[in-house]
Amino acid sequence: MEAYENLKRLVAAAEDDIRKAEGGNKAAGTRARKTMQEIKAASQEVRNAILGLRDQTPAAGG
Repeated sequence: MEAYENLKRLVAAAEDDIRKAEGGNKAAGTRARKTMQEIKAASQEVRNAILGLRDQTPAAGG
């Protein structure tokens, strides 16, 4: 699933800036916050894709 791969990439990319922000680097904190907003949007895309998959499959047991 492409949306999930994008989410994983964003999380990995945020790690370095988050560590720098913990050390007091203000610019890294700004970048980390921006990336976290992108992660939020990507998470919603994954959620919607999963719901779409659920809606495409017939209900089990039903």
